[in-house]
Amino acid sequence: MDPIAAADTVREHLSELHRVVEEVADAHAGAVATLAGYVISAIAGGGKVMFCGNGGSAADAQHLATEYVVRFARERRALPAVALTTDTSLLTAGANDYGFETVFARQVEALGRPGDLLVLHSTSGNSPNLLEAARVARAAGVRTVALLAKGGGALRHEVDFAVVVPTDSTARAQELHLAIGHVVCELADRIFASPGEEENA
Repeated sequence: MDPIAAADTVREHLSELHRVVEEVADAHAGAVATLAGYVISAIAGGGKVMFCGNGGSAADAQHLATEYVVRFARERRALPAVALTTDTSLLTAGANDYGFETVFARQVEALGRPGDLLVLHSTSGNSPNLLEAARVARAAGVRTVALLAKGGGALRHEVDFAVVVPTDSTARAQELHLAIGHVVCELADRIFASPGEEENA
């Protein structure tokens, strides 16, 4: 590997990420705050937050659900969140018996209640299993928000609210979605933190 060419690739990657971060910070901060409001309202009202996505977005769903249940940056009570991407027996049985497009919708049907929130992560916005999950959530009275990219795809029109990251790169979209998810966790922490608790270093 040519170290100079490799360093150029590193700079190019990080510069592109920086550009998209700046654009989101400048143009979409209000939208991210609105998304956080959905999360906080669901939890404050006694509901839970469900996360789903495919591939790298599935990893983000699992990652973020953990931040709520265990902790993020402040000491607080465990917050009700679940990733619909982690039960391999359920996912494989559902895919085998009903088709992969049902693997999240079936869980929303079983677990979703009015007052809950479904957070969908997608870089394309066109995954059939996410579209079906959003439709089932609507029928169940579950509110829906999405983190999207590439213009938002069909999912943008199936959810109650969407933040569409301004990039066509799957990698940049996933990096930004996780960063946005962490910002939302931080805002939730500020609401639900134990009295007098400061952010941990």
